[in-house]
Amino acid sequence: MDATSHAATLRSQYPFARLPTVNLDFERPDPALVARVAALPVATLHEAAGKVGALPAAIKPMAPSFHVCGPALTVDAPPGDNLWLHRALALASAGDVLVVRVAGHYDAGYWGEVMSTMGRARKLGGLVIDGCVRDGAILERFGFPVFARGLCIRGTGKDFDARGWIGYPVRMEDIVIAPGDLVVGDADGVVVLPQASLETVVGAAHEREAKEAEIIRRLEAGEASLDIYGWNR
Repeated sequence: MDATSHAATLRSQYPFARLPTVNLDFERPDPALVARVAALPVATLHEAAGKVGALPAAIKPMAPSFHVCGPALTVDAPPGDNLWLHRALALASAGDVLVVRVAGHYDAGYWGEVMSTMGRARKLGGLVIDGCVRDGAILERFGFPVFARGLCIRGTGKDFDARGWIGYPVRMEDIVIAPGDLVVGDADGVVVLPQASLETVVGAAHEREAKEAEIIRRLEAGEASLDIYGWNR
């Protein structure tokens, strides 16, 4: 089923998918290109992209082993309410990473065991949320990658009259994430890469990795970093 047919099926299945605040018509990057990006460290990608795209440092993996790389399905949720996250789970495609803004209301557990179970069953890429989650020990055991500001046991509501958005740009501090942007996260943090720049960033990242490997070799041979970088003045 192509993307257009899939979107039409979702709109017929879920009434909320026909709301004007839900956009399912956006492109995702080539899976082969996504796989190439996934093999590179997040810090290298950030540097190769011109030191742009880094999400707030407070957003960290909920387990050190978690790694995420996939197209963003963006969600703008009302504060203290996770209904729109459940809706996004129903609309997401395999490999998608839910990227969620919670209107600055960080201190609530927007995600937990139930939602990770659904995300894993549907083969989603993971979750990146500018807020907190709960069920931390279970999330680590599940292995479904979750990146969040921390853990919080406070529950959330489900207000069917509250407005939310799916598939529209969201802002986290100074970074705007568009649907379909590539989201990459590891133990160092999360970076967002626009689709149009992916080929350029991958090439620059490989060059950077090769240069750093040579620098490590020279350091191990006894040279000083000041001399290698020309900072000895």
